[in-house]
Order: sequence, then C-alpha cells, then structure tokens
Amino acid sequence: MTNSEAIVAGASSPGEAPAPTTGSSGQDMPRSVSVLVFFRDRGIFVLWGLLIVVFAIWCSPYFFQVDNALLIANAAALTALFAAGVGIGIMTGVLDLSLPGTAAVSSCICGWLLTHGHATWLGLAAGIAAGVVVGVFNGLITIRGFNPIIVTIGTLSVLSGLAAVIAGGYTFPGLSQLEFMGTHRYLKVGDSFSGIPAPVFIVAVVFLIGTVFLTRTRDGIRLMAVGGNAEAVRRAGIRANHYTVLGFVISGVLAALGGLVSTAVVTEANPSASPAIIFSALTAVALAGVSLAGGRGSLPRVLVGALILATISNGLTIRGIQPYWATVCTGALLLGSLALERVIQSSVSERLMAANLSVHQKKV
Repeated sequence: MTNSEAIVAGASSPGEAPAPTTGSSGQDMPRSVSVLVFFRDRGIFVLWGLLIVVFAIWCSPYFFQVDNALLIANAAALTALFAAGVGIGIMTGVLDLSLPGTAAVSSCICGWLLTHGHATWLGLAAGIAAGVVVGVFNGLITIRGFNPIIVTIGTLSVLSGLAAVIAGGYTFPGLSQLEFMGTHRYLKVGDSFSGIPAPVFIVAVVFLIGTVFLTRTRDGIRLMAVGGNAEAVRRAGIRANHYTVLGFVISGVLAALGGLVSTAVVTEANPSASPAIIFSALTAVALAGVSLAGGRGSLPRVLVGALILATISNGLTIRGIQPYWATVCTGALLLGSLALERVIQSSVSERLMAANLSVHQKKV
C-alpha cells in the first residue's frame, strides 16, 4: 500500500461518522462518551423506532399493518433517491442544488424518445446519460474555483428551461412502458399480499450499492476523504479534483434516476423542476446527521431520514390531520435534531478533552 493510500484508508469509518479517539494512552473511551457517540451516530434509528411505536398506538389499528408499511416505503422511495444524491454529494464535499432540473431534463428526454417510438431501454439510458453529462458539467466548472452552490443554481435554471424546450411547454403523457419500474408490484402472494412496489426495490438496490461503494471500495473511501479534507488528500498525491467531479456525477445520476422513477410512477414526463424535491432531500439528509462540512455521514441513515418523513406524513394522514401539519412537524423535528446533535457533539468534545487531561496528569 502506498503512503497516499494509507492516509486515505486511515479514515476511521468510511461512510460513517468518524469515531472520536482518546489520547495515545490506549485507555478505553469513557462510557459516557460512548453512549453520546451512539446517540449521535445511531439516534436516528432510535427516533424512527419511537415514531413507529407512537403512531402504532395513536393510529391503531390501521398504522401497524403490512400494507401501510409498504405505502410508507413507497412514499419514501422518491425522497430517498434524491436524498442519496444530495447526501453523497455533501459527504464528498459538494452540494448539488440542480437535482430538480436534472430530474426534469432526464424525464423529458426519456419521454420524448418513448413517445417517438424508440425503445424503452434507449429512453432510460438517455435519461441516465443526461445525469452524467450534468454531473460532469457541474464538476468541471466547480474545480475551476467557482462556488458549487452558485454553479448548481445556475445549472438548475438552465436545465429547467431545457426541459421546457424539449417538452414544448407540455408534458409527455401515457408512458405505460415504464410501469415495470413505477406502478408495478412484485412478489405478490395471491390475495394475502399485494406485492412490493417497484420503486422500493430500486431504492434498496441503490442504497446497497452506494453503501458498499462508500465503505468497501478504494474510490468510495477516497471520495469521503476528499469531502473531509480535500487539501490533505491532494498533498497525499491523490487527484482530489477527479473525485470532486465523480461526486457530482454520482449526484447527477441519482437525480436522473429519481426523475425516471417519478415519471414511471405517474406515467407522465413533466418539464417542471419542483423545488420541493430538493427541500425534502435536504431535510432527510439533515435528519440523518450528514455533516455539511463533508467527510461524515452514511447512506443507511439518509434512508431512515426519508422514511421518517414518510412515516410522519402517513401517520398524520391516517388521523385525518391536514397534510401541511406534516411539514410543521418535520421542520420542528429537524430543528430539534440539529440542536440535539450540537449539544451531543459539544459534550463529546468536552468529555474527551477532560479524559485526555486526566490521563496526562496521571502520567506527570
């Protein structure tokens, strides 16, 4: 292993929040710190479990059923795809706000090809290719020193216009060719089980591959390292700009896939780039505790963040509460989680410093 590889591979937990370390004494981490770190890195799973218990009691007997669980999973699927794009981007040091535009262009390109008699595989391939092109474009401009937020906002405007041009200001309806990845259900068991929606399978595959890539491959580990400290990676002899562009490409591909799945669900390609897409994705990513500074986070937590949003909306709907209250609850939950994470992070730092100071004093 080269020195540069050793530096990058030395990241504590690729794809996960770096674990705090004690001093060089070799002593175990204080138990109180271990508990705080657990809640910082795994608290979102506990939160989702608590929400399930609360809604199972409050919305009994309708909430805690298999069919309703599938509804929640299906509702979370689209948010999860876009959140994966945002999350991977942030973890690798880039914030791509052009996702709604990428989704719209991808959808319209696929819709145009399908309505003009081209093969389904060609429409899907062209849609994904559009995501790759957008990602490369954003990445190449950003590595020239431009602010990625400004770049992607500009790209969003351009893509929104291009989508409208492709569609001629209208939509491409009746895209039944995409039902296999939208409205179709798989693994049906007679009348007892209605089957698992296709988007759920797509999300499962995307998150499985993404998690393995970020945590078990050299390029994935380097992506996370670039997000944490691009200059240190550059000094280690690794092409940081290469991985910055790769981060944008992955984000663009996931946005394109989200646009195609959305098109498949409604069997219609729409040129409008909804800002709600990026809002929901960012909310799920923030709930997952992904650091906006980059280099820390995990896709499983991002997935749970999307499921939390869908769970809240589903539970309130069952209780007959107006949908906009779900937005209120989600916002309050997000603010609360951010405040809690800040408190936990400060407590972890203070206790580690106190522990290291104690060890140092004993040595003296």
